[in-house]
Amino acid sequence: MDTLEALRTRRSVRKFEDRPVPEEMVRQILEAAMMAPSAGNGQPWQFIVVNERARLDAMVNLHPYVQMVLQAQVGIIVCGDLSKEKYPGYWVQDCAAAMENLLLAVHALGLGAVWTGIYPKEDRITGYRAMFNIPDHVMPLGFAPIGWPAQRPKSESRFNADRIHYNTY
Repeated sequence: MDTLEALRTRRSVRKFEDRPVPEEMVRQILEAAMMAPSAGNGQPWQFIVVNERARLDAMVNLHPYVQMVLQAQVGIIVCGDLSKEKYPGYWVQDCAAAMENLLLAVHALGLGAVWTGIYPKEDRITGYRAMFNIPDHVMPLGFAPIGWPAQRPKSESRFNADRIHYNTY
């Protein structure tokens, strides 16, 4: 799958088959995530791979929109490590780029995932910190439940010429 095809066809997947995701695929996904650009090449990310069934199941209590985790075989929490920022405040952009790379890698491997937001919701941040023992200098940005897709959401172009401005707004 080439890059433009991946961008055009990647969609959020919320239903998964009951099939394990090989550890080698998880590694490939994390390698892709870590290839994201970051401010000053600071790479302020940390990743928590969640692959214990009991822990995945318990996550439904952390977030109102993660029910699909009950079917997912693995999940990855993308976090910003504030102690690793080269330019303070840019961790959100850096980690969002890492999350997008992660989602594209998942899709390219034939898997499915959905980005569920954690930051900036304080109740979600607090819940994830407690459940995963996340230190104060590390901020959870988002969680991606991952698995073999049991659905194939259709892709339609989202191009909208009305949203494009040249030289000035």
